[in-house]
Amino acid sequence: MEATGNYNEESIRSLDWKEHIRLRPGMYIGKLGDGSSHDDGIYVLIKEVIDNCIDEFTMGFGRSIEVSIKEHSVSVRDYGRGIPLGKLVECVSQINTGAKYDSKVFKKAVGLNGVGTKAVNALSSHFTAQAIRDGKTNIVEFRGGELINETGEQPTDLRNGTLITFTPDSQLFGNYHFLKEYIEQMLWNYCFLNNGLTIVFNGQRYLAKNGLLDMLEKSNNGNAINYPIIHIKDEDFECAFTHSAKQYGEEYYSFVNGQHTTQGGTHLAAFRDALVKTIREFFGKDFEYSDIRSSIIAAVSIKVSEPLFESQTKTKLGSQHIEPGGITINKFISDILKKKLDNFLHMNSDTAEALYRKILQSEKERKDMASIKKLAKESVKKVSLHNKKLRDCRLHYNSNDERRLDTTLFITEGDSASGSITKSRDVNTQAVFSLKGKPLNCYGKSKKVVYENEEFNLLQAALNIEDDIENLRYNNIVIATDADVDGMHIRLLLLTFFLQFFPDLVKSGHVYILQTPLFRVRNKKKTNYCYSEQERIDAVKELGPNPEITRFKGLGEISPDEFRHFIGASMRLDPVILKHLSEIEGLLSFYMGSNTPERQLFIIDNLRNEGEIEEKILEEVA
Repeated sequence: MEATGNYNEESIRSLDWKEHIRLRPGMYIGKLGDGSSHDDGIYVLIKEVIDNCIDEFTMGFGRSIEVSIKEHSVSVRDYGRGIPLGKLVECVSQINTGAKYDSKVFKKAVGLNGVGTKAVNALSSHFTAQAIRDGKTNIVEFRGGELINETGEQPTDLRNGTLITFTPDSQLFGNYHFLKEYIEQMLWNYCFLNNGLTIVFNGQRYLAKNGLLDMLEKSNNGNAINYPIIHIKDEDFECAFTHSAKQYGEEYYSFVNGQHTTQGGTHLAAFRDALVKTIREFFGKDFEYSDIRSSIIAAVSIKVSEPLFESQTKTKLGSQHIEPGGITINKFISDILKKKLDNFLHMNSDTAEALYRKILQSEKERKDMASIKKLAKESVKKVSLHNKKLRDCRLHYNSNDERRLDTTLFITEGDSASGSITKSRDVNTQAVFSLKGKPLNCYGKSKKVVYENEEFNLLQAALNIEDDIENLRYNNIVIATDADVDGMHIRLLLLTFFLQFFPDLVKSGHVYILQTPLFRVRNKKKTNYCYSEQERIDAVKELGPNPEITRFKGLGEISPDEFRHFIGASMRLDPVILKHLSEIEGLLSFYMGSNTPERQLFIIDNLRNEGEIEEKILEEVA
């Protein structure tokens, strides 16, 4: 093999701090994204700034944080001690600069590596930091990570604290947008974990008084549970849990030092094991792990000195000990539950009895389904080798590959649409699951249907979510259907399946709807793809007179060459967002239950006459 390239002194390159962050943003904020997903980089930037405010609050300085977002500009103001004025430039623009390396100054803080604010600065087109301390202030301004102005120390009558204002760089993040729902959930989590903290977001106040108990009550919002929420609090540890009366699987909210660890970690594993052990010992029964944890809804929070996370984005705790040289996290949590949960169950016999009945119910359901699951698994094995429904990709979400966050499963209907996506996809990260017609309406049915219905069984197997979503094979599950009545119906049927049996997929932000163009408007020089009637009007005005207009009636009509644009870097996705658990039952009952008079009236009131719409569009174009 012929060698290419010269490896010498000229090959060695040193990057400054901002160049490295901009060149490898994934090392610092995970994926970039456009704001459609809850873990997109623009939300990580907000989180990194607020984390510093939370650390101040934790140390006893500043009880309120003000967050403002206008268009693409974000401002965060705290009332802590304020960054030392003479070190303001270094603290926001020099990697590995900060006070949190000294555990005497910041104990059990989130931002320990001196990177967060610098990453925000480097990845912003405009970044301003203002520090206020003891009647003096200093303001520094950056563009693209380059310092362009520093006021120096000035007198002020403002309260102590820090104000950070930034605009994420559109050159990196593209045509991004902030979704209020994702930001609100982030802010609520901060409040739940920090009693006494008030956050004001665009004028709206967020405040929680009972920690994780409030979190579960808000997320559950009246949904049927088997017993009142059990709330246990100790120094550096807090948990709250109950069992749902209707949902399947396990649902956890996990936090470390106020940081939402969406992928759990050692503390969550310790809690799950300690919970089972304590309940087994209390009842004197050798219950199966799955029977105890089935349908559980729990929130777990722990404070750890000098925590080790598996990445800069801090989504999974890797620490084995509560502090350097201290006891293990496993023993720490186990000791607390053994004492406090055991005491609680002894003192609350009604709750203990309800928990016992729930475990027995889960045991019975597991045994009843054992034979069905066995037959279903055998069926999956038989077809998996030649399963025509799934066109898999090479990489998967449950791996350590650096592109795992890009892994996507498109669920589509019909040979034409499946063929177009299959031919135009990225074979490394994009898979296709093809439906044959409309899937079954599974509303009100038991989980048996997941195994008895071949299509659902194969979809579950493709996603690898039979027991829980920890081994999910694709980060993004994208429903790709025609934008007509039948396509909308298929969307509803699939969402019913996910919400009924795997609500965690939706609540964890994995499920999306693919936007596909309705029209192609072009002349000899330019082609515009339009996703709405208004975009078509604008395109006609831009390209006129008499451009060629093509209406795409279905995905199968779009050629693979064209489809490549719609599932690539500029792919438009609508996230499926569920605010409260209680919404599931109400929504499914209304839209997918029996044909009620209420639904009939809703349909009649919202009917749109296509002819009238066409007439209006033509008038506006003219």
